[in-house]
Amino acid sequence: MKRGTFQLMKSVNKSIVLNKIRTSEPISRAQIAKETKLTPPTVSSIVRELIEQELVVESELGKSQGGRKPTMLLINKNGYYVIGVDAGPRTIKCVLSNLSGQIKERAVVSIEPRLTNETFLTLLKDSVKKILQKVRNPEKVLGIGVAMHGVVDFETGTSLVAPILPLKNIPIKEELERALNFEVKVENDARAMALGESWFGQHGQISSMVAVNIGSGVGAGVVVDGKLYHGATDLAGEVGHMTIDMNGEVCECGNRGCLEAYASAPSIVKRANRKMPNKEIMSSEEIYQLAVNGDQDCIDILEETGKILGIGLTNLIHIINPELIILGGGVSNAEKFILPAIQKTIEEKGLTPRAKDTEVLISKLGDDATALGAVALFLVELFNPA
Repeated sequence: MKRGTFQLMKSVNKSIVLNKIRTSEPISRAQIAKETKLTPPTVSSIVRELIEQELVVESELGKSQGGRKPTMLLINKNGYYVIGVDAGPRTIKCVLSNLSGQIKERAVVSIEPRLTNETFLTLLKDSVKKILQKVRNPEKVLGIGVAMHGVVDFETGTSLVAPILPLKNIPIKEELERALNFEVKVENDARAMALGESWFGQHGQISSMVAVNIGSGVGAGVVVDGKLYHGATDLAGEVGHMTIDMNGEVCECGNRGCLEAYASAPSIVKRANRKMPNKEIMSSEEIYQLAVNGDQDCIDILEETGKILGIGLTNLIHIINPELIILGGGVSNAEKFILPAIQKTIEEKGLTPRAKDTEVLISKLGDDATALGAVALFLVELFNPA
């Protein structure tokens, strides 16, 4: 779908009707009118337009309430698609998803060291082009969502700081829209992951949740009533740079004692090599495998990581008070060792009984969570009223 067309598909009432169909399908026109308080003629007019735009389809007849059986409505899940990009810091992963989060195509490009802004943008464009080459009807693509690590200006679609690459001020939205002529949305990777969990994680009707991405770094996203919270200057969710020890390890950001300096994959490897210099640990995955095989030193390191994360999550609970916390990223694969320690720490340090009982789960979306979050950047705008 060419740039600008997506905007023409949206209106507040249309989004209200679409979202009602999405959350209640199959549903009749009459039931939509009753539950949304829109007039039946308004609903009929909007539904007619949605069917013409191939966003909604009619299904078999529903149960009669005394008259003619109503025609039921469903979202046309394969009517349109979104390209989701999980950008960096080691690879660029692209997916083509339908409107229900089913991935139809994939493409992965490795990120080489010593990048410039220009070479990184070239890699981004090439990875998206690989997906577009597999799409039979490009006009059915609503747009391209990009989840980027580091600090992102959501309004301009600019990567302000990508510390691990390390790059600054990358005009992702501007360059991709110019080169590919699709609408592009850019978001921080952890916040995108949170949105992906909210839309596709099957957590039910949750009014507030926090998703924490623990991998090369530590970041989080806050979702309230189905929408991301960005904060005053786009810094909401930078939990990795929460200070947990004023005199602690030096973080990549330059400060001391950040959560990321203890709980990210590189920091866990660093602690492991300090404790076990003879083993020459290369990755957090190696630590996990050794722990699974009974290595007590590695078990201790992962359990200690769980305690540290538990302190950080308790702080989040006291500040944000979410209904649910989701953990994703490579470090979360060590669930067996870190999750009990996290839960125990929250139980010990939570301020109230309900705070202590805050549910903490491991993401079921796995490595696709962030890319699906990039997809959801378009869906939240299409389905949620402004």
